[in-house]
Amino acid sequence: MHGPASSGWLLVALCAATGAYCLLRMRSRVEEQRRAAGGEALMGFGMAAMAVPAAVFSPPSWTWPLYAAVFGAAGLRALWAARTSPHHLHHLVGVSAMVYMAVVMTVSPGHHAEHGVSSGVPLVTGVLLLYFTGYVLLSGVRLIPVTAGGGSVGWGDRPELARACRLSMGIGMVAMLLTL
Repeated sequence: MHGPASSGWLLVALCAATGAYCLLRMRSRVEEQRRAAGGEALMGFGMAAMAVPAAVFSPPSWTWPLYAAVFGAAGLRALWAARTSPHHLHHLVGVSAMVYMAVVMTVSPGHHAEHGVSSGVPLVTGVLLLYFTGYVLLSGVRLIPVTAGGGSVGWGDRPELARACRLSMGIGMVAMLLTL
């Protein structure tokens, strides 16, 4: 993604840490949580890879179509899973945003944002920004009343950490869309 290197590395760290925690959540005893955590881990690590500052590492041209294909497949899986759980509709929007960003980077792999020229379709970028900004605000409000349950709860079954994970990925998505 385009933008300053220091904020890019912070975004890489945030997304990678989120992806790593989602891998821990895959050890949950609840099957639906394991499935959701797998998709979220893919999103976290994919966002981390896409956020590496372009000044430090310019990926080969075949990387962006590969990202689009991987997240397109994840989108099909999310679409299939959305039949039974509306939570997967958010996953579908997230992977669609990742496909969109990968396609934009495929079409214009240069550093257009540094020259004041937008790389994406303004309407699509704006709609995605509105969605993820709303999601971040709503997730933040939902996170406030959550309290840890009593007893010994495994790391994969802590609802407040799962919500914080989703919140941080939403913040990361807003940051990536802003730099697009």
